[in-house]
Amino acid sequence: MEKFRDWKYDPYHYCLEVMLESYTVFLDRKDTVGDVMIESRGKKEDMRLKQSFTELYENGSDYLSAEHMQERLTSRQIKVKPKTANISGLQLADLIAHPSRRDVLRRFNLLEDGQQNHVLGDRIVEMIDDKYERYDGVVEGFGIKKLP
Repeated sequence: MEKFRDWKYDPYHYCLEVMLESYTVFLDRKDTVGDVMIESRGKKEDMRLKQSFTELYENGSDYLSAEHMQERLTSRQIKVKPKTANISGLQLADLIAHPSRRDVLRRFNLLEDGQQNHVLGDRIVEMIDDKYERYDGVVEGFGIKKLP
């Protein structure tokens, strides 16, 4: 368990934990199950993420038990696919990643001057805005998180 706690401060792995927690809660609300797939980042990075996913699946997180995650996730292993596999869901994630990042930076007043306007990106953000998780109408902290 000590080794598991060490990676929590790696932003990439911390994001995996936050996203798995959010995804599990989403699956709860829909009363369904789901799978997890990522795009390959490189052999060493992929192996580290696989290990991190397995740790979360087997031990849970600070907020969700292992049993809770196992009840909603259909596989004990994360699926890793190369960009060349041309997976539709991964392409969609690529399409919305940069505009979403800009939107989060804008919401937290972290955009530098000159980074305010991007017509296609702004249109994408408009199209997905109602998809963000909210609690009492508030998206910050629920559907959008600024990580420490």
